Amino acid sequence: MISYAPLWETMKKKSITTYTLRKKMNVSAGTVDSLKQGRHISTHTVNMLCNLLECRIEDIMVHIPD
Repeated sequence: MISYAPLWETMKKKSITTYTLRKKMNVSAGTVDSLKQGRHISTHTVNMLCNLLECRIEDIMVHIPD
């Protein structure tokens, strides 16, 4: 299972809200919703988030064995 819990911590540390992601960083509402719901996102989206947030993959997601 993939968890996006690290993303929310990274955003909190950087004082970035989901509103900022959507409105100022042009991340679609659907992508933000997918992240909130723990649904699949593409590696392209992971790359985009890493670039926007200036962080590493492990700052966005973590694998939790089933």
